[in-house]
Amino acid sequence: MEIVRENRIEQKKEKILGPWQLAWIRLKRNRLAMVGLYVLIFMVSISILGPIISPYKMETIDLANISAPPSIAHPLGTDEVGRDILTRVMYAGRISLSVGIVAVFISVVIGSMIGAVSGYYSGIIDAIIMRIVDIFMCFPFLPLLLMIAAVMSDYKINPDYRIYVVMLIIGILSWPGLARIIRGQILSLREQEFIQAAEALGLRDRRKIFRHLLPNTFGSIIVSSTLGVGNAILTESVLSFLGLGVTPPTPSWGNMVNAVTDAYVFQFHPWRWMPPGICIFITVMAINLLGDGLRDAFDSKLKR
Repeated sequence: MEIVRENRIEQKKEKILGPWQLAWIRLKRNRLAMVGLYVLIFMVSISILGPIISPYKMETIDLANISAPPSIAHPLGTDEVGRDILTRVMYAGRISLSVGIVAVFISVVIGSMIGAVSGYYSGIIDAIIMRIVDIFMCFPFLPLLLMIAAVMSDYKINPDYRIYVVMLIIGILSWPGLARIIRGQILSLREQEFIQAAEALGLRDRRKIFRHLLPNTFGSIIVSSTLGVGNAILTESVLSFLGLGVTPPTPSWGNMVNAVTDAYVFQFHPWRWMPPGICIFITVMAINLLGDGLRDAFDSKLKR
């Protein structure tokens, strides 16, 4: 009886709380999602603060320790020119995470705006926009990325600027899926009573879309964005691994793993490729766990 009474009290409290507070409560109940959140916070913190507190700089070369195994001076060893692996892995985390976050931001801005406009106006506007979305979804994503990256290599774009091009390309090619999700939700929301009230008040379409409709899709946007960051990190890693993404001397987890293509390094120098590979695995796994937890947290039909 006491357990039933406590559950009823919790349900009454949840009815008073807002949707964001309810989502946070549900997320905290999901242990795997919280583990993913804490691991992701740790990885981001290490990537930001690590290079600052490290005794080595990204380009520091230790000629006395070339391809040296892990030691007290170099906890993860050194690479083929004597650079500290740990420092470069932490700095590479900045690059890979930045690519994921910025690419997803671009994708969210484009996808949410196009999806909202398509869903709100429907009719011929919706038909035209959806055909454009279909065209983008027909593009072979990875082969197209490889072709664009190959063009950048031919034109010898500076590595310092190449990372921004990679962010932009991944973001521009990733928005159609989110646009479809937002369109579907807007089609449902535009029939709700609060939109009918907004129309009765004579509000402009822009205000109805961006002040009333889009905020109600933030749950889906957050979930899609979280999972999209993991996909963007993997995409950047693949491009960099193939030498078509972020190129040395600028490190990323992808181009550091590229060392595994050498059979000798693969067998005798595992400290040169395992740390960035493990970082990719842990980070993407944490993002996916958090994304799954957010999806359940924002699901209003989830049983409490």
